Amino acid sequence: MSDPLAVIAELPGVPEAVQEAREAVDRLYGHRVLRRRSPEVSAESALRGARASAALEGADVPLEKLRAGEATDATVQGALRVSAELGRLGKTWRTAPRQVLARLHALAAAGLTADPGRPRTEPTSVDPMGLGPAPGPEETGVRMAALADLVAGGSGAPALVLAAIVHAELVVLRPFGVADGVVARAAERLTLVEHGLDPKSLTAVEVGHVDLGGAYVEALRAYQTGTAAGVGAWVRHCASAVVLGARETTAICEALSR
Repeated sequence: MSDPLAVIAELPGVPEAVQEAREAVDRLYGHRVLRRRSPEVSAESALRGARASAALEGADVPLEKLRAGEATDATVQGALRVSAELGRLGKTWRTAPRQVLARLHALAAAGLTADPGRPRTEPTSVDPMGLGPAPGPEETGVRMAALADLVAGGSGAPALVLAAIVHAELVVLRPFGVADGVVARAAERLTLVEHGLDPKSLTAVEVGHVDLGGAYVEALRAYQTGTAAGVGAWVRHCASAVVLGARETTAICEALSR
């Protein structure tokens, strides 16, 4: 098959989940506040997304502390740096995705590893999600090359499907060995933006993953099985996260309108 994601896009329940996510984002984009204050909403979505991504790595800091600049945790600071950089990486993501991933990791892992931005060349025991051992460097390298090809135009699948696969592969493969989850969720958001589902980066999809609770790790474990049922469950989970992320951003819009 020329498009390896085409079959995933047609798995049971996936087309409906993709459509539901698209409709949720479209409703958000119709909010009247966005006519005047879209940059403010995007900035707030980015802040909440960074906080949520760090929380999924075990560094849960209240939003108020982030606003006050009082969060010193290295994982939180990395997530904030990554979030601030995303807007400058969009065009490069489509042409040189591995370069972007290295940059994201350099930002996410500063202070956490001596060599941020470089893919690992040895096995890793790091397992923040409790997923079990990561694939070895050789398999990881092959799968990362395939993933880069997909991001660079190797698939015509909906943006949500591509973003879900990007996210899952980075978490499962752990190509850097530390802060891979922060990089994965940033890459998911970047894919949703650059592949057309959320071009203004308004949807706080990371918050959606947090709101789904333990289903996040359960869906990643399902993806790891490599079965059609497992992969489909993960893509549907990501669609649900987008719906909840759009709801979160709608609440931001409502707060601004008051």
